[in-house]
Amino acid sequence: MNTFLASGVTLWVYMTLFYFIAQKIKNFGLADFAWGGGFALVAWTGLLLDPGPSFRDWIVAVMTSVWALRLILHILPRLSKSEDFRYAKMRKNWGKRAGIFGYTHVFMLQGILLFLIAFPILMIMRDDRDSIGAWDIIGIIVWGIGLLIETTADLQLKQFLRYRSGPGRILQTGLWRYSRHPNYFGEALLWWGFFFMAVPGQNGWLAAISPLLIDFLLIRVSGVPLLEKHYKDNAEYQEYAARTSIFIPWFPKKSRQDSRI
Repeated sequence: MNTFLASGVTLWVYMTLFYFIAQKIKNFGLADFAWGGGFALVAWTGLLLDPGPSFRDWIVAVMTSVWALRLILHILPRLSKSEDFRYAKMRKNWGKRAGIFGYTHVFMLQGILLFLIAFPILMIMRDDRDSIGAWDIIGIIVWGIGLLIETTADLQLKQFLRYRSGPGRILQTGLWRYSRHPNYFGEALLWWGFFFMAVPGQNGWLAAISPLLIDFLLIRVSGVPLLEKHYKDNAEYQEYAARTSIFIPWFPKKSRQDSRI
């Protein structure tokens, strides 16, 4: 069976199952929990369908699983809390149509995006090369740096939220001194790593759809814009934003200027 088709069908079943669970517990935030596991599912589906998986295939499957497990463990505590403000707002706006829109606009949409972002993984699984080349080494290094930045930023934020002196206070130290969203930057960098590993394969450049799409989503759609809007009335955050890069880590400005990407 075609790896791309099999992964697509598997993802559809997977996201549909999580939708029904989300309906039961009335929490569309379960889609975020399903997100990470979906990539691991794609990787292992590709691996199992390959009659002779290469060493590179196993490496990519493990890399994907490590990233997915980290994300799952990071998001898991949220499920015991109330529904994320983003999904709660969607549910309120949709009213009686929340059931069907939750399926099409949240779970199915995320499933489609997940499939497109997983493109490099599928392309690597399709490639017959077994040996590790220069592009693979570059990709693994970039992926590792991205994972390290993302993990460190999340841990710093978690520690800050646990001990901050009051509500509304903003983290401005560690990686967060150089970027307002270092965790998102690490996430974006990680997918460029997968792209570099896919480059040597047939039509490998097509895998660029993955990092370009994740960059667009994080910078222009569901990542940075939502959080920036959420803190638009927070004076401390606006002062912090005036001197701190919004995405790519850079040295903070000394005077109040427009922030850079």
